[in-house]
Amino acid sequence: QVHLVESGGGLVQAGGSLRLSCAASGGTFSNYMMAWFRQAPGKEREFVACTSQSGNDQYYTRSVKARFTIFRDNSKNTVYLQMNSLKREDTAVYYCAAAGARFPATLSNEYDYWGQGTQVTVSS
Repeated sequence: QVHLVESGGGLVQAGGSLRLSCAASGGTFSNYMMAWFRQAPGKEREFVACTSQSGNDQYYTRSVKARFTIFRDNSKNTVYLQMNSLKREDTAVYYCAAAGARFPATLSNEYDYWGQGTQVTVSS
């Protein structure tokens, strides 16, 4: 059983930056592909980015590519999401997820473990 805890969310102005962290425990972190998803009010949860088990590969949804960076530190059992040039439409609850599936995976049902989420609010 893998336990995931996100942190780093908050309120930021449009154009600003935030870095989200997700700390994992209870499993062998380097065995899992890690991802970030988000869910805005009234919308379905959507894929944001994922990184392979080694951290050498990343995949992004088009709307965040070139603005967001996902990276991991396997020695710290932590995955990060660096978010730059934030827009109002990035406002959502951001969730960290872990999967034993093959990289890349963009569907929620491919992921085995989820964190509780962290709120990101971007104001204009």
